Amino acid sequence: MRRDTLWAFAAILLVLAALAAKSTLLGVPQVQHAPGQFDADRAKARLTFILGDQRPHPADSDADDAVRARLVSTLQQMGFKPLVRDQFACNDFAKARLVACARVRNVIAVMGPTTGKALLLSAHYDSVPVGPGASDDGIGVATLLEVGSILKDRPLRRPVILLFNEGEELGLVGARAFLADPLSRNIDSLLNFEARGVNGPVTMFETNDPNGAAIAAYARAVSRPYASSLSTDVARLIPNDTDVTVYKERGWLTLNSAIVGNETRYHSPGDDLAGLDPGSLQDMGDEALALASDLSSGAPQASGNRIFFDVAQQVFIQMPVVVGAAILLLLLFGFAAVSWKRGSFARGAATTIAMLAGGGVAGWLAVVLMGLVRGGTYWRADPEITFLTIYATILLGELAVLRTIGAEVETRKLRAIYWLVFLLLGGALALVAPGGIIYFLLPPAVAQLGVLISRWYAPAERIGGLLAFLLLFVTWGELLAALEQLFSPGPLWTVVPIAAIVIAPALIEAQVLFAGASRRDLLVGSAAIALLGWIVAGTAPAYSQDHQQRFTIEHLTEFPSGKSSWSVLNDGAALPAAYSAVGPWHRGKLDFSARERWFAPAPAVPGIRPVDIQTLSTIGKGDDRTVRFRLKANGAERISLIAPEGVHIRAAGVSGFVRAIDDQASSGKFTITCTGRSCDGAELVIEIAGKRASFTISGARNGLPPSARALLRGRPGSARPQYVPDETLTVTHVTL
Repeated sequence: MRRDTLWAFAAILLVLAALAAKSTLLGVPQVQHAPGQFDADRAKARLTFILGDQRPHPADSDADDAVRARLVSTLQQMGFKPLVRDQFACNDFAKARLVACARVRNVIAVMGPTTGKALLLSAHYDSVPVGPGASDDGIGVATLLEVGSILKDRPLRRPVILLFNEGEELGLVGARAFLADPLSRNIDSLLNFEARGVNGPVTMFETNDPNGAAIAAYARAVSRPYASSLSTDVARLIPNDTDVTVYKERGWLTLNSAIVGNETRYHSPGDDLAGLDPGSLQDMGDEALALASDLSSGAPQASGNRIFFDVAQQVFIQMPVVVGAAILLLLLFGFAAVSWKRGSFARGAATTIAMLAGGGVAGWLAVVLMGLVRGGTYWRADPEITFLTIYATILLGELAVLRTIGAEVETRKLRAIYWLVFLLLGGALALVAPGGIIYFLLPPAVAQLGVLISRWYAPAERIGGLLAFLLLFVTWGELLAALEQLFSPGPLWTVVPIAAIVIAPALIEAQVLFAGASRRDLLVGSAAIALLGWIVAGTAPAYSQDHQQRFTIEHLTEFPSGKSSWSVLNDGAALPAAYSAVGPWHRGKLDFSARERWFAPAPAVPGIRPVDIQTLSTIGKGDDRTVRFRLKANGAERISLIAPEGVHIRAAGVSGFVRAIDDQASSGKFTITCTGRSCDGAELVIEIAGKRASFTISGARNGLPPSARALLRGRPGSARPQYVPDETLTVTHVTL
């Protein structure tokens, strides 16, 4: 093989090695034991006591009572006089046709002076029914307790409230109940702490709008920043919610932070104390203490909206959004002028766009084809292998374009046109997510500076191009690492556009090495690297003890027919061979769920009864009706009433918390849920517009009947329930 070809392959391998090492851009601190500072070991010890035997403790359950008692006891031992607010409440959602109801008991501790606007620190102490919640949101509970133990011994200039709410997992019910609490009327600042995993650095992913004051506080207080205005825009656009969704209506200064590493343990039995990384707890605690110390002196007076991001958790860069937009436009016009002046504009633009499109399509198509070949989340045990293989495939697609239609275009022309296209993409993104502008400023600014200096020093442009790529890799590499964490459950193609943008300038700058290399050898060798990666990704074990398969078993009985079925809710992979004795199995959906499942006939459960509804009153006005009814749970711990799509629900809830529903805000079926012991005998209200409609009623109780023993034995050793527990369901219907 020619020396030029070897140098070209060395450049390709260097790019892939850098992409493999990008996770080193993110990290967590060592646990500290310094006086007056956050101590993660001490915080985790408190959490260990509070969680006790680590049973799941959803709101309004016996296990929840035990956790709350230990939480209150801990606060009392720390010198607080905790308040417990007991309320049956309901919450609605702007992004979904859903009202969630439950009896919640918020635990509140107050410190500092009795007058002045208060700072609220909030975390929820309830868990999902399927896991102990050591991270979600035990990490928030531990953080508040340790921060509270430090702040209570300091002179505070205003009140600081620690809120341990519950019912977050049921639908943010505790947060809604707190807004009815008199203490909520005197708050102007909020720090909320959450988790969507069990490890990794703490990302501040959501603020209030406008965010000027919140970002001023964050920039001043946090020494290891990990935040971007793009993530705050994404949080606004996606359907996911935290307690901040409820709190936002008060307009408080808000900073919402969470960990997101190893989602496979999230909302599962794996969310235990062994899985919670002490470094992540230290990171959250350091940030919480720094922000609380800063904001306990008062909220900043800054105004307006800021765009921001961190560079390798070391430098925090922020600016007004209008300044960022102005810089983007200046750089865009600058590179447009340079690109046009240098000639070959059409071919250079076609090459650059085709590189991004070709690499993107290659990466996306490979993911789709592998998904057809191997079902389930086949990458779950080692997602890094699959992500790196996707990047190798993108590189192959981009290199093929560069060495064909772009082979005759000079590097300096391609460099200018690439940054022009890059800036155009930034402008397009700004239309839907203005916070993303910040990612499109620094690298092209360095490249533009190199172009200007090259008038006096010719090598400056190449140096500027290389430095621009390095800066792009550091900033976008961190973004890519964050996306890998967030989308490790899938869809994997989410990383493809970002990776295509990062890889393209590296290939353009390396074009001088490719010029003397054999095009055939380059493409065949790059294809071999990608193929080898897919062979490894396609044959490696899909699951491990730390990264287990999602696998929930359900027993379903439909009434009045009494027909019973087994349901397995997994990631779409084939069922274990042992399950064939129960079958035949087929794929399908429940009437009230969009998730596909495996179904097989099941024996009936003796004596099981569906949820009953007793109508107490119906008040009509034309075709509109207000129906008040009482629930009879008959053993169900979670009850859902689902109205078919097209039925107009004006409001729903319980007395004192009847929530209005905006039918124009979202489409789909309407659901009202009630969770916990107190739902048995609870009285609910629904205001219905139009004709009478048939509601589906689902009742769920944790655990399975004895007839499930064979399924439980046959479940793979590296599989566990996630999001939904093993449960027994009943389904019936009622006309309201």
